[in-house]
Amino acid sequence: MQVQETGGSDHWNRVKKSLKAELGDDVFSSWFARVDLEEHAEGTVRLSVPTRFLKQWIQSHYNERLIGLWQRECENVHRIELTVRGAIRPRQPQSTSQKPKLVSPSASKPALSDGRSDIGVDANRVTAAQAATAAVGRGESAAESARDVLQGASLDPKYTFETFVEGDSNMLAVAAARQIASGGSVTFNPLFLHASVGLGKTHLMQAVAAKVRTSGRKVLYLTAEHFMYRFVSALKAQSALAFKDTLRTIDLLLIDDMQFLHGKQVQQEFCHTLNSLIDGARQVIVAADRAPSELDSLDDRVRSRLSGGLVVGIHEPDFALRRNILSSRVALAQANYPNFAVPEEVLDYIARHVASSGRDLEGALNRLIAHNQLTNQPITQDMAELTLRDLVRSSEPRRVKIEDIQRIVSKHYNVTKADLLSARRTRTIVRPRQIAMYLAKVMTPRSLPEIGRRFGNRDHTTVLHAVRKVEELARADYALAQEIELLKRMLDA
Repeated sequence: MQVQETGGSDHWNRVKKSLKAELGDDVFSSWFARVDLEEHAEGTVRLSVPTRFLKQWIQSHYNERLIGLWQRECENVHRIELTVRGAIRPRQPQSTSQKPKLVSPSASKPALSDGRSDIGVDANRVTAAQAATAAVGRGESAAESARDVLQGASLDPKYTFETFVEGDSNMLAVAAARQIASGGSVTFNPLFLHASVGLGKTHLMQAVAAKVRTSGRKVLYLTAEHFMYRFVSALKAQSALAFKDTLRTIDLLLIDDMQFLHGKQVQQEFCHTLNSLIDGARQVIVAADRAPSELDSLDDRVRSRLSGGLVVGIHEPDFALRRNILSSRVALAQANYPNFAVPEEVLDYIARHVASSGRDLEGALNRLIAHNQLTNQPITQDMAELTLRDLVRSSEPRRVKIEDIQRIVSKHYNVTKADLLSARRTRTIVRPRQIAMYLAKVMTPRSLPEIGRRFGNRDHTTVLHAVRKVEELARADYALAQEIELLKRMLDA
Protein backbone atom coordinates (compact mmCIF):
# COMPACT_ATOMS: atom_id res chain seq x y z
CA MET A 1 0.00 0.00 0.00
CA GLN A 2 1.37 3.42 -0.88
CA VAL A 3 1.26 6.57 1.21
CA GLN A 4 -1.45 8.60 -0.51
CA GLU A 5 -0.96 12.06 0.93
CA THR A 6 2.04 14.14 -0.08
CA GLY A 7 4.50 14.56 2.76
CA GLY A 8 3.08 11.63 4.75
CA SER A 9 6.49 10.00 5.07
CA ASP A 10 8.04 13.24 6.29
CA HIS A 11 5.27 13.67 8.85
CA TRP A 12 5.77 10.10 10.08
CA ASN A 13 9.54 10.59 10.42
CA ARG A 14 8.95 13.67 12.57
CA VAL A 15 6.37 11.82 14.69
CA LYS A 16 8.86 8.99 15.27
CA LYS A 17 11.57 11.48 16.20
CA SER A 18 9.26 13.05 18.78
CA LEU A 19 8.31 9.63 20.17
CA LYS A 20 11.96 8.64 20.55
CA ALA A 21 12.71 11.90 22.35
CA GLU A 22 9.79 11.38 24.75
CA LEU A 23 10.11 7.65 25.40
CA GLY A 24 13.86 7.09 25.16
CA ASP A 25 15.74 4.76 22.81
CA ASP A 26 14.94 1.49 24.65
CA VAL A 27 11.16 1.95 24.85
CA PHE A 28 10.97 3.37 21.33
CA SER A 29 12.95 0.45 19.91
CA SER A 30 10.73 -2.06 21.71
CA TRP A 31 7.39 -0.71 20.48
CA PHE A 32 7.88 1.53 17.43
CA ALA A 33 10.99 0.41 15.56
CA ARG A 34 8.89 -2.07 13.53
CA VAL A 35 5.91 0.20 12.90
CA ASP A 36 5.51 1.30 9.26
CA LEU A 37 3.33 4.00 7.71
CA GLU A 38 0.96 2.48 5.14
CA GLU A 39 -1.38 5.36 4.33
CA HIS A 40 -2.26 8.89 5.35
CA ALA A 41 -5.45 10.15 3.76
CA GLU A 42 -8.76 11.79 4.64
CA GLY A 43 -7.89 12.42 8.27
CA THR A 44 -6.90 8.80 8.94
CA VAL A 45 -3.39 7.44 9.45
CA ARG A 46 -2.95 3.74 8.81
CA LEU A 47 0.07 2.06 10.36
CA SER A 48 1.18 -1.56 10.11
CA VAL A 49 2.96 -3.76 12.66
CA PRO A 50 4.40 -7.28 12.41
CA THR A 51 2.44 -8.92 15.27
CA ARG A 52 -1.02 -8.84 16.77
CA PHE A 53 0.47 -8.34 20.22
CA LEU A 54 2.26 -5.18 19.11
CA LYS A 55 -0.97 -3.87 17.57
CA GLN A 56 -2.91 -4.42 20.82
CA TRP A 57 -0.18 -2.86 22.95
CA ILE A 58 0.09 0.31 20.90
CA GLN A 59 -3.70 0.64 20.71
CA SER A 60 -3.98 0.30 24.49
CA HIS A 61 -1.12 2.55 25.53
CA TYR A 62 -0.03 4.98 22.82
CA ASN A 63 -3.06 5.67 20.62
CA GLU A 64 -3.90 9.11 21.99
CA ARG A 65 -0.23 10.09 22.08
CA LEU A 66 0.12 9.12 18.42
CA ILE A 67 -2.95 11.15 17.48
CA GLY A 68 -1.61 14.15 19.40
CA LEU A 69 1.75 14.01 17.64
CA TRP A 70 0.12 13.55 14.23
CA GLN A 71 -2.16 16.51 14.84
CA ARG A 72 0.93 18.66 15.35
CA GLU A 73 1.85 17.76 11.79
CA CYS A 74 -1.65 17.71 10.25
CA GLU A 75 -4.56 19.23 12.15
CA ASN A 76 -7.15 17.14 10.30
CA VAL A 77 -5.86 13.77 11.62
CA HIS A 78 -8.45 12.29 13.95
CA ARG A 79 -7.97 8.52 13.68
CA ILE A 80 -5.13 5.99 13.88
CA GLU A 81 -5.75 2.58 12.34
CA LEU A 82 -3.33 -0.29 13.07
CA THR A 83 -3.04 -3.41 10.92
CA VAL A 84 -0.95 -6.55 11.24
CA ARG A 85 1.24 -6.71 8.14
CA GLY A 86 0.66 -10.40 7.50
CA ALA A 87 -3.06 -9.74 7.57
CA ILE A 88 -3.12 -6.77 5.17
CA ARG A 89 -5.38 -7.32 2.18
CA PRO A 90 -5.98 -5.15 -0.88
CA ARG A 91 -8.47 -2.46 0.02
CA GLN A 92 -11.96 -3.00 -1.40
CA PRO A 93 -14.77 -0.44 -1.69
CA GLN A 94 -16.55 -0.41 1.66
CA SER A 95 -20.31 -0.49 2.10
CA THR A 96 -21.85 1.45 4.95
CA SER A 97 -22.31 -1.80 6.86
CA GLN A 98 -18.69 -2.87 6.45
CA LYS A 99 -16.59 0.03 7.58
CA PRO A 100 -13.04 -0.69 8.70
CA LYS A 101 -12.65 -0.89 12.44
CA LEU A 102 -10.71 2.20 13.52
CA VAL A 103 -9.09 2.90 16.85
CA SER A 104 -11.03 5.46 18.80
CA PRO A 105 -9.10 7.79 21.09
CA SER A 106 -11.58 7.11 23.87
CA ALA A 107 -10.86 3.37 23.71
CA SER A 108 -7.29 3.69 24.86
CA LYS A 109 -5.31 4.88 27.82
CA PRO A 110 -2.88 7.76 27.23
CA ALA A 111 0.78 7.30 27.99
CA LEU A 112 2.00 8.90 31.19
CA SER A 113 3.61 12.29 30.91
CA ASP A 114 7.12 10.84 31.12
CA GLY A 115 6.49 8.37 28.32
CA ARG A 116 5.94 5.32 30.53
CA SER A 117 2.82 3.22 30.37
CA ASP A 118 1.17 1.30 33.18
CA ILE A 119 0.08 -1.97 31.60
CA GLY A 120 -3.01 -3.65 32.94
CA VAL A 121 -5.21 -0.63 33.71
CA ASP A 122 -7.04 -0.84 30.40
CA ALA A 123 -7.26 -4.60 30.67
CA ASN A 124 -8.86 -4.31 34.11
CA ARG A 125 -11.47 -1.88 32.75
CA VAL A 126 -12.90 -4.61 30.51
CA THR A 127 -16.36 -5.39 31.88
CA ALA A 128 -17.51 -8.87 32.87
CA ALA A 129 -19.97 -8.89 29.97
CA GLN A 130 -17.22 -8.01 27.49
CA ALA A 131 -14.90 -10.68 28.89
CA ALA A 132 -17.64 -13.31 28.82
CA THR A 133 -18.50 -12.41 25.24
CA ALA A 134 -14.86 -12.66 24.22
CA ALA A 135 -14.46 -16.05 25.91
CA VAL A 136 -17.61 -17.42 24.31
CA GLY A 137 -16.49 -16.09 20.93
CA ARG A 138 -13.25 -18.00 21.29
CA GLY A 139 -15.06 -21.09 22.49
CA GLU A 140 -12.90 -21.42 25.59
CA SER A 141 -13.31 -21.07 29.33
CA ALA A 142 -11.08 -19.07 31.64
CA ALA A 143 -9.48 -22.31 32.87
CA GLU A 144 -8.76 -23.39 29.30
CA SER A 145 -7.23 -19.99 28.59
CA ALA A 146 -4.97 -20.31 31.63
CA ARG A 147 -3.93 -23.88 30.77
CA ASP A 148 -2.98 -22.71 27.28
CA VAL A 149 -0.01 -20.87 28.77
CA LEU A 150 1.77 -24.18 29.38
CA GLN A 151 2.15 -24.68 25.64
CA GLY A 152 4.79 -21.94 25.64
CA ALA A 153 6.74 -20.81 22.60
CA SER A 154 7.78 -23.41 20.07
CA LEU A 155 11.25 -24.94 20.33
CA ASP A 156 13.60 -25.29 17.38
CA PRO A 157 14.54 -29.00 17.11
CA LYS A 158 18.03 -28.00 15.94
CA TYR A 159 18.77 -26.30 19.27
CA THR A 160 20.15 -29.14 21.41
CA PHE A 161 23.24 -29.69 23.53
CA GLU A 162 24.59 -31.95 20.79
CA THR A 163 24.62 -29.11 18.25
CA PHE A 164 25.94 -26.48 20.69
CA VAL A 165 29.68 -25.93 20.31
CA GLU A 166 31.47 -25.23 23.58
CA GLY A 167 34.52 -23.00 24.03
CA ASP A 168 36.24 -20.70 26.51
CA SER A 169 33.75 -17.87 25.94
CA ASN A 170 30.68 -19.93 26.89
CA MET A 171 32.11 -22.68 29.12
CA LEU A 172 30.53 -21.52 32.39
CA ALA A 173 27.12 -20.94 30.79
CA VAL A 174 27.14 -24.43 29.25
CA ALA A 175 28.16 -26.06 32.53
CA ALA A 176 25.36 -24.33 34.43
CA ALA A 177 22.81 -25.20 31.73
CA ARG A 178 23.83 -28.87 31.68
CA GLN A 179 23.56 -29.12 35.46
CA ILE A 180 20.03 -27.73 35.39
CA ALA A 181 19.04 -30.00 32.49
CA SER A 182 20.36 -33.08 34.30
CA GLY A 183 17.96 -32.51 37.17
CA GLY A 184 20.74 -32.52 39.74
CA SER A 185 20.98 -30.31 42.79
CA VAL A 186 21.38 -26.67 41.76
CA THR A 187 22.55 -24.06 44.23
CA PHE A 188 21.98 -21.06 41.94
CA ASN A 189 18.52 -19.81 41.09
CA PRO A 190 17.74 -18.00 38.88
CA LEU A 191 20.35 -18.52 36.18
CA PHE A 192 20.72 -15.31 34.18
CA LEU A 193 22.47 -15.52 30.79
CA HIS A 194 23.45 -12.34 28.96
CA ALA A 195 25.16 -11.84 25.63
CA SER A 196 24.95 -9.87 22.42
CA VAL A 197 22.91 -11.12 19.46
CA GLY A 198 23.94 -14.42 17.91
CA LEU A 199 26.17 -15.78 20.68
CA GLY A 200 24.00 -18.74 21.69
CA LYS A 201 21.65 -17.64 24.50
CA THR A 202 18.49 -18.89 22.81
CA HIS A 203 20.19 -22.08 21.59
CA LEU A 204 21.34 -22.92 25.12
CA MET A 205 17.97 -22.16 26.73
CA GLN A 206 16.05 -24.25 24.22
CA ALA A 207 18.56 -27.08 24.66
CA VAL A 208 17.78 -27.07 28.40
CA ALA A 209 14.03 -26.97 27.75
CA ALA A 210 14.19 -29.87 25.27
CA LYS A 211 16.29 -31.99 27.63
CA VAL A 212 14.11 -31.36 30.68
CA ARG A 213 10.90 -32.11 28.79
CA THR A 214 12.14 -35.65 28.07
CA SER A 215 12.18 -36.30 31.84
CA GLY A 216 8.47 -35.56 32.17
CA ARG A 217 8.91 -32.37 34.14
CA LYS A 218 6.73 -29.35 33.33
CA VAL A 219 8.69 -26.83 31.27
CA LEU A 220 7.61 -23.41 30.01
CA TYR A 221 9.76 -21.51 27.52
CA LEU A 222 8.55 -18.01 26.64
CA THR A 223 9.95 -14.80 25.26
CA ALA A 224 9.26 -11.69 27.35
CA GLU A 225 6.91 -10.50 24.61
CA HIS A 226 4.91 -13.74 24.80
CA PHE A 227 4.75 -13.48 28.60
CA MET A 228 3.29 -9.97 28.36
CA TYR A 229 0.78 -11.04 25.72
CA ARG A 230 -0.40 -14.05 27.76
CA PHE A 231 -0.72 -11.98 30.92
CA VAL A 232 -2.71 -9.18 29.26
CA SER A 233 -4.96 -11.76 27.57
CA ALA A 234 -5.59 -13.42 30.94
CA LEU A 235 -6.55 -10.07 32.46
CA LYS A 236 -8.97 -9.35 29.65
CA ALA A 237 -10.52 -12.83 29.93
CA GLN A 238 -10.76 -12.43 33.73
CA SER A 239 -8.61 -15.54 34.16
CA ALA A 240 -5.60 -13.85 35.77
CA LEU A 241 -5.79 -15.95 38.96
CA ALA A 242 -5.93 -19.20 36.99
CA PHE A 243 -3.05 -17.93 34.86
CA LYS A 244 -0.92 -17.24 37.93
CA ASP A 245 -1.77 -20.58 39.55
CA THR A 246 -0.91 -22.42 36.36
CA LEU A 247 2.43 -20.65 36.02
CA ARG A 248 3.39 -21.61 39.54
CA THR A 249 2.92 -25.35 38.94
CA ILE A 250 5.74 -25.64 36.42
CA ASP A 251 9.16 -27.10 37.24
CA LEU A 252 11.27 -24.97 34.91
CA LEU A 253 10.50 -21.48 33.63
CA LEU A 254 12.64 -20.00 30.84
CA ILE A 255 12.17 -16.36 29.79
CA ASP A 256 14.12 -15.12 26.75
CA ASP A 257 14.78 -11.51 25.64
CA MET A 258 14.16 -10.11 29.11
CA GLN A 259 15.10 -6.61 27.91
CA PHE A 260 11.67 -6.40 26.25
CA LEU A 261 9.66 -6.93 29.47
CA HIS A 262 7.90 -3.59 29.96
CA GLY A 263 4.97 -2.34 32.00
CA LYS A 264 4.68 -1.93 35.76
CA GLN A 265 1.95 -4.50 36.36
CA VAL A 266 3.51 -7.16 34.13
CA GLN A 267 6.87 -6.74 35.88
CA GLN A 268 5.20 -6.99 39.28
CA GLU A 269 3.47 -10.21 38.28
CA PHE A 270 6.70 -11.60 36.85
CA CYS A 271 8.46 -10.79 40.13
CA HIS A 272 5.72 -12.55 42.15
CA THR A 273 5.95 -15.59 39.87
CA LEU A 274 9.74 -15.59 40.13
CA ASN A 275 9.61 -15.46 43.93
CA SER A 276 6.98 -18.20 44.09
CA LEU A 277 8.95 -20.57 41.85
CA ILE A 278 12.28 -19.97 43.57
CA ASP A 279 10.76 -20.31 47.05
CA GLY A 280 9.18 -23.56 45.87
CA ALA A 281 12.59 -24.92 44.76
CA ARG A 282 11.68 -24.69 41.08
CA GLN A 283 14.25 -23.51 38.56
CA VAL A 284 14.16 -20.27 36.54
CA ILE A 285 16.44 -19.33 33.62
CA VAL A 286 16.38 -15.83 32.15
CA ALA A 287 18.29 -14.43 29.16
CA ALA A 288 18.84 -10.87 27.94
CA ASP A 289 21.23 -8.88 25.80
CA ARG A 290 22.90 -7.34 28.87
CA ALA A 291 23.36 -7.96 32.59
CA PRO A 292 20.49 -7.27 35.05
CA SER A 293 22.21 -4.15 36.41
CA GLU A 294 22.11 -2.64 32.91
CA LEU A 295 18.40 -3.30 32.27
CA ASP A 296 17.23 0.19 33.16
CA SER A 297 13.63 -0.47 32.10
CA LEU A 298 13.18 -3.15 34.78
CA ASP A 299 11.73 -2.53 38.22
CA ASP A 300 14.39 -2.42 40.96
CA ARG A 301 12.91 -5.47 42.71
CA VAL A 302 13.03 -7.52 39.52
CA ARG A 303 16.64 -6.48 38.86
CA SER A 304 17.61 -7.33 42.43
CA ARG A 305 15.96 -10.76 42.27
CA LEU A 306 17.60 -11.59 38.93
CA SER A 307 21.00 -10.47 40.22
CA GLY A 308 20.65 -12.71 43.28
CA GLY A 309 21.27 -15.90 41.30
CA LEU A 310 24.10 -16.82 38.96
CA VAL A 311 24.73 -14.14 36.31
CA VAL A 312 26.82 -15.48 33.41
CA GLY A 313 27.97 -13.62 30.32
CA ILE A 314 28.57 -15.32 27.00
CA HIS A 315 31.33 -13.51 25.15
CA GLU A 316 32.31 -13.31 21.50
CA PRO A 317 33.89 -16.56 20.31
CA ASP A 318 37.65 -16.70 19.89
CA PHE A 319 39.29 -18.09 16.75
CA ALA A 320 39.39 -21.67 18.05
CA LEU A 321 35.69 -21.68 18.90
CA ARG A 322 34.74 -20.07 15.59
CA ARG A 323 36.74 -22.74 13.79
CA ASN A 324 35.02 -25.52 15.75
CA ILE A 325 31.59 -24.03 15.03
CA LEU A 326 32.34 -24.05 11.31
CA SER A 327 33.59 -27.64 11.38
CA SER A 328 30.46 -28.70 13.26
CA ARG A 329 28.16 -26.96 10.79
CA VAL A 330 30.00 -28.46 7.80
CA ALA A 331 29.47 -31.94 9.27
CA LEU A 332 25.74 -31.23 9.65
CA ALA A 333 25.53 -29.89 6.09
CA GLN A 334 27.19 -33.02 4.71
CA ALA A 335 24.30 -35.08 6.07
CA ASN A 336 22.07 -33.35 3.49
CA TYR A 337 24.73 -32.73 0.82
CA PRO A 338 27.15 -35.68 0.85
CA ASN A 339 29.41 -34.13 -1.78
CA PHE A 340 29.68 -30.79 -0.01
CA ALA A 341 33.25 -30.03 1.08
CA VAL A 342 35.05 -26.94 2.29
CA PRO A 343 38.85 -26.75 2.16
CA GLU A 344 40.60 -26.19 5.48
CA GLU A 345 42.12 -22.89 4.31
CA VAL A 346 38.63 -21.57 3.49
CA LEU A 347 37.36 -22.48 6.97
CA ASP A 348 40.39 -20.71 8.44
CA TYR A 349 39.65 -17.65 6.28
CA ILE A 350 36.03 -17.48 7.49
CA ALA A 351 37.00 -18.03 11.13
CA ARG A 352 39.55 -15.22 10.93
CA HIS A 353 37.36 -12.64 9.20
CA VAL A 354 33.80 -13.35 10.40
CA ALA A 355 34.29 -12.83 14.11
CA SER A 356 31.15 -11.19 15.46
CA SER A 357 28.85 -14.14 16.24
CA GLY A 358 28.01 -17.78 15.60
CA ARG A 359 24.97 -16.66 13.63
CA ASP A 360 27.16 -14.77 11.17
CA LEU A 361 29.37 -17.85 10.81
CA GLU A 362 26.35 -19.95 9.91
CA GLY A 363 25.22 -17.29 7.46
CA ALA A 364 28.62 -17.33 5.77
CA LEU A 365 28.56 -21.11 5.49
CA ASN A 366 25.00 -21.07 4.12
CA ARG A 367 26.14 -18.74 1.33
CA LEU A 368 28.85 -21.18 0.36
CA ILE A 369 26.40 -24.09 0.39
CA ALA A 370 23.97 -22.17 -1.83
CA HIS A 371 26.72 -21.18 -4.25
CA ASN A 372 28.03 -24.73 -4.40
CA GLN A 373 24.63 -26.36 -4.90
CA LEU A 374 23.27 -23.84 -7.41
CA THR A 375 26.36 -23.55 -9.61
CA ASN A 376 27.96 -26.97 -9.04
CA GLN A 377 31.28 -25.17 -8.61
CA PRO A 378 33.71 -26.36 -5.94
CA ILE A 379 34.38 -24.06 -3.01
CA THR A 380 37.74 -22.33 -3.33
CA GLN A 381 39.49 -19.49 -1.55
CA ASP A 382 38.76 -17.07 -4.41
CA MET A 383 35.10 -18.05 -4.51
CA ALA A 384 34.77 -17.64 -0.73
CA GLU A 385 36.38 -14.19 -0.81
CA LEU A 386 34.04 -13.09 -3.59
CA THR A 387 30.90 -14.57 -2.01
CA LEU A 388 31.59 -13.26 1.49
CA ARG A 389 33.15 -9.89 0.70
CA ASP A 390 30.31 -7.80 2.17
CA LEU A 391 30.11 -9.96 5.31
CA VAL A 392 33.86 -9.76 5.82
CA ARG A 393 33.82 -5.99 5.28
CA SER A 394 30.97 -5.48 7.77
CA SER A 395 32.78 -7.55 10.38
CA GLU A 396 35.89 -5.37 10.33
CA PRO A 397 36.23 -3.61 13.67
CA ARG A 398 35.12 0.01 13.81
CA ARG A 399 37.97 2.46 14.23
CA VAL A 400 37.66 4.12 17.60
CA LYS A 401 38.94 7.68 17.93
CA ILE A 402 40.30 9.30 21.07
CA GLU A 403 37.63 12.00 20.65
CA ASP A 404 34.95 9.26 20.82
CA ILE A 405 36.48 7.89 24.02
CA GLN A 406 36.59 11.32 25.64
CA ARG A 407 32.99 12.01 24.66
CA ILE A 408 31.61 8.67 25.91
CA VAL A 409 33.59 8.72 29.17
CA SER A 410 32.61 12.34 29.87
CA LYS A 411 28.94 11.56 29.37
CA HIS A 412 29.09 8.33 31.41
CA TYR A 413 30.77 9.94 34.44
CA ASN A 414 29.00 13.30 34.12
CA VAL A 415 32.17 15.32 33.66
CA THR A 416 33.18 17.61 30.83
CA LYS A 417 35.86 17.01 28.24
CA ALA A 418 37.62 20.09 29.62
CA ASP A 419 37.76 18.33 33.01
CA LEU A 420 39.50 15.32 31.43
CA LEU A 421 42.12 17.58 29.85
CA SER A 422 42.57 19.83 32.89
CA ALA A 423 45.13 19.59 35.70
CA ARG A 424 42.43 19.01 38.33
CA ARG A 425 43.25 16.15 40.71
CA THR A 426 39.92 15.50 42.44
CA ARG A 427 38.89 11.85 42.56
CA THR A 428 35.76 12.48 40.51
CA ILE A 429 37.98 13.70 37.65
CA VAL A 430 41.08 11.53 38.06
CA ARG A 431 39.33 8.16 37.79
CA PRO A 432 37.39 8.96 34.57
CA ARG A 433 40.58 10.48 33.10
CA GLN A 434 42.57 7.31 33.89
CA ILE A 435 39.86 5.10 32.42
CA ALA A 436 39.75 7.23 29.27
CA MET A 437 43.53 6.93 28.89
CA TYR A 438 43.33 3.18 29.42
CA LEU A 439 40.63 2.84 26.74
CA ALA A 440 42.70 4.98 24.37
CA LYS A 441 45.65 2.61 24.87
CA VAL A 442 43.70 -0.65 24.37
CA MET A 443 41.24 0.50 21.69
CA THR A 444 43.34 2.73 19.43
CA PRO A 445 46.74 2.31 17.75
CA ARG A 446 47.99 5.57 19.25
CA SER A 447 51.31 5.63 21.14
CA LEU A 448 51.61 6.60 24.80
CA PRO A 449 53.19 10.01 24.00
CA GLU A 450 50.41 10.80 21.51
CA ILE A 451 47.71 9.79 24.00
CA GLY A 452 49.40 12.02 26.59
CA ARG A 453 49.33 14.98 24.18
CA ARG A 454 45.62 14.42 23.52
CA PHE A 455 44.94 14.50 27.28
CA GLY A 456 46.27 17.96 28.08
CA ASN A 457 49.89 17.48 27.00
CA ARG A 458 50.65 14.93 29.67
CA ASP A 459 53.86 12.90 29.79
CA HIS A 460 53.78 9.33 28.46
CA THR A 461 54.69 8.03 31.95
CA THR A 462 51.43 9.52 33.26
CA VAL A 463 49.50 7.55 30.62
CA LEU A 464 51.41 4.38 31.46
CA HIS A 465 50.63 4.83 35.16
CA ALA A 466 46.92 5.32 34.35
CA VAL A 467 46.82 2.15 32.22
CA ARG A 468 48.48 0.03 34.90
CA LYS A 469 46.30 1.53 37.64
CA VAL A 470 43.06 0.76 35.79
CA GLU A 471 44.22 -2.79 35.00
CA GLU A 472 45.05 -3.35 38.68
CA LEU A 473 41.72 -1.95 39.89
CA ALA A 474 39.72 -3.92 37.31
CA ARG A 475 41.30 -7.20 38.45
CA ALA A 476 40.23 -6.55 42.05
CA ASP A 477 36.88 -4.84 41.41
CA TYR A 478 34.38 -6.84 39.36
CA ALA A 479 31.95 -3.90 39.15
CA LEU A 480 34.64 -1.68 37.65
CA ALA A 481 35.61 -4.41 35.17
CA GLN A 482 31.96 -4.65 34.07
CA GLU A 483 31.77 -0.87 33.78
CA ILE A 484 34.82 -0.81 31.50
CA GLU A 485 33.32 -3.57 29.34
CA LEU A 486 30.14 -1.50 29.04
CA LEU A 487 32.16 1.51 27.88
CA LYS A 488 33.93 -0.67 25.30
CA ARG A 489 30.58 -1.90 23.95
CA MET A 490 29.32 1.68 23.76
CA LEU A 491 32.42 2.67 21.77
CA ASP A 492 32.10 -0.36 19.45
CA ALA A 493 28.42 0.29 18.76
